[in-house]
Amino acid sequence: MTRRIVVVGSINMDLVTQAPRFPQPGETLLGTGFVTVPGGKGANQAVAAARLGAAVALVGALGRDAFGDQLHAGLRQEGVDLAHVHRLADEASGTASITVAGGENQIVVVPAANAGVTPAHVEAAREVVAHADVVLVQMEIPLDAIEATLRLGHRLGVPVILNPAPARPLPSGWLAMARYVTPNQHELAVLLGADPAEDFHALMSRAPCPVVLTRGSEGAWYREQGEPAHQSSFEVEVVDSTGAGDTFNAALAVFLHEGLPQAVRKACAAAALAVTRLGAQQGMPRGQELDAFLGR
Repeated sequence: MTRRIVVVGSINMDLVTQAPRFPQPGETLLGTGFVTVPGGKGANQAVAAARLGAAVALVGALGRDAFGDQLHAGLRQEGVDLAHVHRLADEASGTASITVAGGENQIVVVPAANAGVTPAHVEAAREVVAHADVVLVQMEIPLDAIEATLRLGHRLGVPVILNPAPARPLPSGWLAMARYVTPNQHELAVLLGADPAEDFHALMSRAPCPVVLTRGSEGAWYREQGEPAHQSSFEVEVVDSTGAGDTFNAALAVFLHEGLPQAVRKACAAAALAVTRLGAQQGMPRGQELDAFLGR
C-alpha cells in the first residue's frame, strides 16, 4: 500500500560551493566548483519520501521569482502534490548558501518566503493531513506554523515526526504532541534547555516524547520506552553530507508502519546512500536502490 506523507516545511534554492577546506574569517579562498540545486528541509524530505515510493503533499511557500519557478517545476517533476505550496508576490524564495569541504558542510539559510508559512496555511491543508499516514515538520518555518502542525496532527490522530533543525527551545507541551522527535545530540539539548555535554541516554529519557537520535557515523539511537536501542551506520564513501538528515527523516516516515526498529534501519541505510553523491536532492535514493543496498 502506498504510504501517504504530508510534509510541512521550507523550500530553498541551495547555492553550493565546493572548496578544499573551509575559509577562515576574513579569508578569500579559491573554490573548486559551484552549482545551484533545489533544497530546503521541507522540500528535501518531500522529494526523499516520494523517491522511496510515498504519495507526498507539501505545505510551504515560494516567491514569485525565477528560483521559485525552478523549485516549483522540480517538485512537480518529482511527483510532489503542490496544492498547498503558496506563491507569495512580495517575497523572494528561500536560499541556502552551502560550502562543502572534506565531506562536511557549512550552511547559511535565508528564509525569505519560508517565513511566510502561517497557521492558516497549515489549517487549509486539514483534509490532506487527515488522510495522511505520517506528517513531517521541521524548524525552518515560523514557530506558530510548527505549533499548528503539531496541534492539527494531534487533534486528527495522525502521527507527527518533528525534525528539530535548526534547533530552538520548544515548550514541553509541543514536544508531547509529537509522535517522534528526531534530533542529533546538540539539537536535543537545545530543545530541552540542557547541557549538550550531558550523556545522550539521559537526555533521551528526559524528553516528553519518543526520541530517534541521529549520531552521524555512529548511526542512530531510538527510544519509545525503557533503555534506548542502537542501529549502527552503514559504511560508505562520503562525498557530501548535505541532505542526509532529511533523507533519514523521510525514510523513517515512509517505513514507520514496519515498526520503529526496521524504520530506523532503513532510514540509516537511505541516509548512507544519500551521502555518496553531491547535492541534497540529487543524492536521495529511490526505493529500488535502497532495497538493493540492503540486499548487499
